[in-house]
Amino acid sequence: MTSCARHRHAYFSDAGCVDAVTRHLLHLAAARDFEVSAYCFMPDHVHVVLEATSAESELHRLMNSWKQQTGYAHARATGSKLWQNGYYDHVLRKDEDRLGIIAYLLSNPLRAGLVSDLRRYPFWGSGVWERDQLLEAVQHLIPERTRR
Repeated sequence: MTSCARHRHAYFSDAGCVDAVTRHLLHLAAARDFEVSAYCFMPDHVHVVLEATSAESELHRLMNSWKQQTGYAHARATGSKLWQNGYYDHVLRKDEDRLGIIAYLLSNPLRAGLVSDLRRYPFWGSGVWERDQLLEAVQHLIPERTRR
């Protein structure tokens, strides 16, 4: 899933904003029967790999709640809207490599030149694994040219 900040503003360069939005994501995902396999905030958008944990898991309900709650809190604090309308989702097929998708997602800050070492980028993680565990699981899948 990918969702963009309103007018592609770089709201997600702010650690406080990313922390609040991440906490809401992790809490709501668990409440709505999803695991957050990985997330990566870029300055103006966020990528999230979610896994449904029950037949009742409904992505649109999760996304509507998350964007509404975080958008409301952001508007109260700053007077500006946080999110663009909508989001992009892609359902992984059984033959798609989930760790490969996660590695590609986590490579975004490297490809964008935001950092040369992913460990130095603070705005990624998982609701399933610790950062070190996730990085170890996907490190071999991150293209060498983006690693240092």
